[in-house]
Amino acid sequence: MPTITDTITTPDGACPVRLFTPEGSGPWPGVVMYPDAGGVRAAFDEMAAELAGYGYAVLLPDVYYRHPGWAPFDMATVFADAKERGRLFSMIGDVTPDRMTTDARAFFDYLAGRPEVRGEKFGVCGYCMGGRTSVVVAGRVPDRVAAAASFHGGGLVTDAADSPHLLADQMTATVYVAGAENDASFTKAHAATLDEALSAAGVAHTVEFYPAAHGFAVPDNAPYDADAAARHWAAMRDVFGGALQAG
Repeated sequence: MPTITDTITTPDGACPVRLFTPEGSGPWPGVVMYPDAGGVRAAFDEMAAELAGYGYAVLLPDVYYRHPGWAPFDMATVFADAKERGRLFSMIGDVTPDRMTTDARAFFDYLAGRPEVRGEKFGVCGYCMGGRTSVVVAGRVPDRVAAAASFHGGGLVTDAADSPHLLADQMTATVYVAGAENDASFTKAHAATLDEALSAAGVAHTVEFYPAAHGFAVPDNAPYDADAAARHWAAMRDVFGGALQAG
């Protein structure tokens, strides 16, 4: 799979990225893939390449670039190790909605300037923390997002003033949200609130649950579920195919 390693300048610094494309000359619709809390690593290289194979130019950014030289997390042990867990949550806390927004604008400008990419509106997808980012970006940068997909994303509905569901009336993208079962970060009640907000705003959307645990789509996560992962790929192909491929 053709891959370009590059750096994107944002208001906060230089963000390392990789751009995965199909074989051939393109151009193709662009998608930003936001990783889970573990950040970019081999598992996400594989996932970005998989999505690229469906006919997309897929940008995989290092969302922790504000911590230069950060050490990768071992997803099998990070939550059991108090020191590593603290480091992880500190880094998660630095990825604020405002930073998600400024980063996304830089990512979209980069994609729009690449010869491998067509169009001015893009897809976004994400997992866990990245699932929340996808929904936030769809609401905060609506002029650049045609489709947004969130998988086992948490914090989509909160009591805070910046809860992602409150952005529904700003969204113009098709939105797809797949929650995990028994996930306190996105419950059936949260799903109902999100569905109601999206429906009231007239947003084309699907909010559903997979019979799998939080982390089901990412191969190096302990709860990875092959059937749920296959379902998530099929869903993403449907959502992005309808919103991006006709452009």
